[in-house]
Amino acid sequence: MGNDIDVYLGKRLRRRRRLLGLTQQQLAGAVGVRFQQIQKYECGANRISAARLWQLSEALEVPVGYFYDGLSDQARQEAVGEAEGGEMFARKETLDLVRAYYLLGERPRRRLLDLAKSLNGGELAEA
Repeated sequence: MGNDIDVYLGKRLRRRRRLLGLTQQQLAGAVGVRFQQIQKYECGANRISAARLWQLSEALEVPVGYFYDGLSDQARQEAVGEAEGGEMFARKETLDLVRAYYLLGERPRRRLLDLAKSLNGGELAEA
């Protein structure tokens, strides 16, 4: 497996791809590689070159810096534990919920949020 930075970039790549609802095959087609290469990038087995990172940022509609956001905070997050936010958003279930939420109009979103709060005893954990 690659070094910590390669793994971190791969996690950011996977998170953004899933957030956009793209398959590995679709992303691979957009940047001109096979889906297996995307798999290797996402797990950190292969390094992402600067040119490929640029192509991925264009395909995923983010600046190149997106992939490095929070990198200096990585050690802190590992000390606290991944369950406190980082990996929660990598779950398919979470991403499906967020996508469905933002497809709703403003009023139904507020009602859904109120419902979620009431089911949790009126409290949401502060991030």
